[in-house]
Amino acid sequence: MQVIATIDEMTRFSENLRTRGQTIAFVPTMGYLHAGHLALMAEGKKKAENLVVSIFVNPAQFGPSEDFSTYPRAMEQDLEQCRNIGADAVFTPVSTDIYPKGFQTYVELEKLPHHLCGLSRPVFFKGVATVVTKLFNIVKPNLAVFGEKDYQQLAIIRQLVTDLNFDIEIVGVPIVREPDGLAKSSRNKYLSQQERPHALLLNRCLDTAQKMVEQGETDARKIVDMATGILLSCPDIRVDYVCVCDPVTLDGVDSVRKKALMALAVWLGKTRLIDNRMLVLPDRAK
Repeated sequence: MQVIATIDEMTRFSENLRTRGQTIAFVPTMGYLHAGHLALMAEGKKKAENLVVSIFVNPAQFGPSEDFSTYPRAMEQDLEQCRNIGADAVFTPVSTDIYPKGFQTYVELEKLPHHLCGLSRPVFFKGVATVVTKLFNIVKPNLAVFGEKDYQQLAIIRQLVTDLNFDIEIVGVPIVREPDGLAKSSRNKYLSQQERPHALLLNRCLDTAQKMVEQGETDARKIVDMATGILLSCPDIRVDYVCVCDPVTLDGVDSVRKKALMALAVWLGKTRLIDNRMLVLPDRAK
């Protein structure tokens, strides 16, 4: 496994592979890797001859009061995990290379960021779209793999690839959960021992919502009210949003028709948690 620190070296590595007719799967990460990231890498290895992983905590997607300086980092541990899963290269650029002095070009989408997480994190998706665009141009992958846990991010990247004519297949991988149902996240390490059980309320909301739909409830407001009530039963939780929305546009919907995305974001103490689930109506024709 090669550890590549510079843009020029990364580009040469990829161009050499593509000149030889080999395919590249790319998994961009911010490090502090967990089983969710490893699932993305495993999927990449299935779909391409070479796997490239990037580890870069992107400053452009953090707001002024967010946790950029304290975001968990564990480079040696991350590299060992990449080595064990069989990555061919890990790209580890520094901020001054990705955003050199005088940098002034950013990528923004008009509609998709103005929903869900984008409402409370106004710079987040501008930073994500910009860094992903740069990484795609540097790594030159045939396909890139992202987790469905960050559903809005995945939707934005798919739209970006379509709009900017990137010849890159975008692959989504289902959410990886802890045995008790908590969605895997690097930020889970922030949870205290007392807070950790309360984090399970997010998945409880999603499970209950799907059961309601299976029992014939399609009114989005009633589903949202149910979830909000469950979350607010914990005094340490502050709700950012609870939404039932169109899976493509992310616009809120009044009712579940065939399927709809339910997405949640809360603050539990100082930790922001997100989760989602596709609510699917039962096929009554069976």
